[in-house]
Amino acid sequence: MGTEHSTSRNTALYWQFALCAVLAIVGSLIAPDDTSPWRWLHYLTKPTATLLLLVAVLRGMGLRAYGLSVSVGLAFAAAGDFFLMLPGDYFLAGLACFLLTHCAYIWALTRDSRFGGAVTIFVLFAAIAAAVFAGLWPHLPSPMRIPVVIYALVLVAMAAQALSRDHQLAGTPAQRSARLAALGGLFFVVSDTMLAYGRFRWNIPYNAIWVLGTYYAAQYLFARSTENDAGTQR
Repeated sequence: MGTEHSTSRNTALYWQFALCAVLAIVGSLIAPDDTSPWRWLHYLTKPTATLLLLVAVLRGMGLRAYGLSVSVGLAFAAAGDFFLMLPGDYFLAGLACFLLTHCAYIWALTRDSRFGGAVTIFVLFAAIAAAVFAGLWPHLPSPMRIPVVIYALVLVAMAAQALSRDHQLAGTPAQRSARLAALGGLFFVVSDTMLAYGRFRWNIPYNAIWVLGTYYAAQYLFARSTENDAGTQR
């Protein structure tokens, strides 16, 4: 009953989030640089979308440790959104914020499951990370290599733990939460891989659609997972 109530009262917030996410993508497409008079649309809606999810989580999670950790991650993500859209090069600042986001999500994902519990999943993600690095490494500027490696390792650990948690909690009351978070982890990997290749290697057509679309899907899934975490620790 409590979960249904929190979901119902957050419906408006989720619709507002969806609108802001779409407008952020549109703003990025029609105003790819700061010379466009429409750039304000991207500046206004990109962090607002993430902040709306943060409000939804804070309203619907109660005092659960899992939901509180996700809300901390969303707060860091909103800061990362802000740094990545600023004029100038604040890529490292944004990277640091999203690194903290993934650390917060790892903490959330280990509240009710063992880190690395499904070894095969971690091995698979390690192989995926190695393949991504093989294609990206020669194109990374030297000062960026170590920060990107650290970030990618934490990202992959978060996604692998999300899938591992889904495996460990199969058949429990928290299974739905785990499945949503696992999908969120996968979307995050896709989004950040597209972001990295679009920034450092390829000119990807309509890159904002693929990067921001998968990013907002990931954050939405993590936010919704806090409403179904009946099995998580309080």
